[in-house]
Amino acid sequence: MSHADALFIQTCRDILDNGVWDTEQEVRPRWEDGMPAHTIKKFGIVNRYDLREEFPILTLRRTYWKTAVDELLWIWQKKSNNIHDLNARIWDQWADASGSIGKAYGYQLGVKHHYPEGEMDQVDRVLYDLKHTPASRRILTNLYNFQDLHEMHLYPCAYSMTFNVSGNVLNAILNQRSQDMLAANNWNVVQYAVLVHMFARASGLVPGELVHVIADAHIYDRHVPIVEKILAQTPASAPTFTVDPSVTDFYAFTRNSFTLEGYIPAPFEEKIPIAI
Repeated sequence: MSHADALFIQTCRDILDNGVWDTEQEVRPRWEDGMPAHTIKKFGIVNRYDLREEFPILTLRRTYWKTAVDELLWIWQKKSNNIHDLNARIWDQWADASGSIGKAYGYQLGVKHHYPEGEMDQVDRVLYDLKHTPASRRILTNLYNFQDLHEMHLYPCAYSMTFNVSGNVLNAILNQRSQDMLAANNWNVVQYAVLVHMFARASGLVPGELVHVIADAHIYDRHVPIVEKILAQTPASAPTFTVDPSVTDFYAFTRNSFTLEGYIPAPFEEKIPIAI
């Protein structure tokens, strides 16, 4: 069993066995039929993934990791907030007629800021600091800009990354205010594991730990039977993740710069409803 599978089972089991339901409260999300989408949740989940040991992708069910990488590059590399720049349809319900999702996600990363070293956006600042001041304890990004929240079609869920260099090892903390465990947990873990690999390669470092901090880790009411089925699956070993050795420029990575060998997820045909 992979470590990613073990953590997913542990976290979901803890939520289902010991979590708190919000059925007595008014909630914002709705199902497609208009019914409120209630959840059972745990507060303050912290999961650690050592990227030197394995790539943290679930085998309990398939994670469409190439599409996850596409979205990651859309946000962090293209710094886009327009779905026309994205190769998937996963953001369609939050986009306006022009394709914009407002001042969210990639928009925030692309805003230029003035520093003594020159004008840089958040991504370029991280790249600069990792190369020039790796001992800094100030290397981070933040998408939760209160000034622009009213112009975001969806508040950022995964909202900040903190990077820390220990020797030649790049570690990172992903902070997430809200996590749909079934639909998005491993999707986000895979994305930000790839991001750590990208920043490490571009900075001449070795990827280390990804620490995932989730404030509200929840399972939606209509997801509970699906999660129970997944937890009963037989997991496999973690696949082997490789990065194209010829790519060292953060902005030169594509979805095809990454490969997974030996990825054999358990069969899973359930349709997952998404609460909006």
